[in-house]
Amino acid sequence: MIRMKQLATTLLAGSMVLGTLAACSSKSNEGGQSSSNDGANASPSASPSASPSESAKDSGSSGEKVEIVYWRHDFKPEVDALKKLIKTFEEANPNIKVKMQVIPYGDYETKIRTALAAGNPPDVMGLDGPTVAAYAYQDAVLPLDKYMDVDGNKEDIAPPVLQSLTYKDQIWAAPLNDASIGMFYNKKLFEKAGIELPSKDPSQAWTWEQVLEAAKKINDPAHKIFGIDPAWGLGEGEGSTFVKMPFIWQAGGEVLSPDGTEVKGYLDSAESKKGLKFFSSLYNEYKVAAKELPPEAFETGKLGIIVNGPWSIAGMAAAHPEFKLGVDYDIAPLWKDTKQVTPNGSWNMAIAKASKHPDEAWKFVNWVTGVEGAKVWYKETQNLPARLSTAAAFPELTQYPMNIFVEQSSKYAHPRPVTPAYPAVTAAISKMFAELGVKNRNVDDVVADAVTTIDKALQKYK
Repeated sequence: MIRMKQLATTLLAGSMVLGTLAACSSKSNEGGQSSSNDGANASPSASPSASPSESAKDSGSSGEKVEIVYWRHDFKPEVDALKKLIKTFEEANPNIKVKMQVIPYGDYETKIRTALAAGNPPDVMGLDGPTVAAYAYQDAVLPLDKYMDVDGNKEDIAPPVLQSLTYKDQIWAAPLNDASIGMFYNKKLFEKAGIELPSKDPSQAWTWEQVLEAAKKINDPAHKIFGIDPAWGLGEGEGSTFVKMPFIWQAGGEVLSPDGTEVKGYLDSAESKKGLKFFSSLYNEYKVAAKELPPEAFETGKLGIIVNGPWSIAGMAAAHPEFKLGVDYDIAPLWKDTKQVTPNGSWNMAIAKASKHPDEAWKFVNWVTGVEGAKVWYKETQNLPARLSTAAAFPELTQYPMNIFVEQSSKYAHPRPVTPAYPAVTAAISKMFAELGVKNRNVDDVVADAVTTIDKALQKYK
């Protein structure tokens, strides 16, 4: 899953280091000197029942021993899954050792960029989707097309996912998984207000008007019951950007031009402003969205509609076992306007250009993210798959509620802007939405400010 609400700090910290990055391609990789959490010595539980790609088997069975250093952020379920995959990879490739270093989430982006600037990055690194273009622009990572074309089965990757990893017509990372969001609604509040329940068909999303009417009927501020939280509150950060950008896309607008180089004429278009006005109206005109909500308002019956992802299902079940899917709440596809659009993009694996062992690094990357590895990854983590074959391999992914997220990911997903200026873009977009909701600023004025900020950032890359 993606820890969306934590991403702002890492992206902003990364943008500060971005300007100091030196070209890494001519420098040696000394990443193996870092202290590490070594997957090979971690005593994992039994190996996954599926074994990754046969194309990687027996590679590294002759010649020198090679060590691949892999950095990623901490998140225990995923780290545990990686330890298992590393173990099976090393068994099939006895001359390749993978040394995994797990770095605290809040420090991760800064540490990666600092290592790149110093010329000693790891061979393989975890990258969040929106940051990939910045690393590609800095010549810090390898394009993976030559590998993908041979045994990466890129036709099996959901097209929106592949689009999110493509910059200047090249692929720069291999996806671990994808992410999507849906409309979670409190069934009891809907029934009490006499509201017909939304369809569970992924292609039958409610319109903005239907969502607004339901929120109006549920909204009861005097009793501290609120109609809707449309986008994880009004705080700023990457999580905020991820869930709020769809308002622009659903109205037919865009943040940037298709090539990611222009903001004027896109973010300030009539379509984009329509989406922003509707978002603002939920807080300031209709007042069905609260500018401040009590903690866990949805789980405690104080909120009718919320946006969330599949990762939250298990989290709510653990924290609130009394609040049951199918009884107390249900899930519908994310709402729509002119278009049905959902956000996408999650964490990926990239190879440093400075790596001395790019071929061996690819073998490991493809072991984890390839056709069979992706099945193991889903089985161990339950993350939304990036590969179509994984989605087809597990019955629960074709059934409610996971089919909603799977179908949205493959049919209606829209990547966040692919640009090396993304840290500045996401900060400006996040601030823009916050000011629309909290301060009720005029849409034309707040958009003009965001366009000026983003355009200035884009000029650096032209």
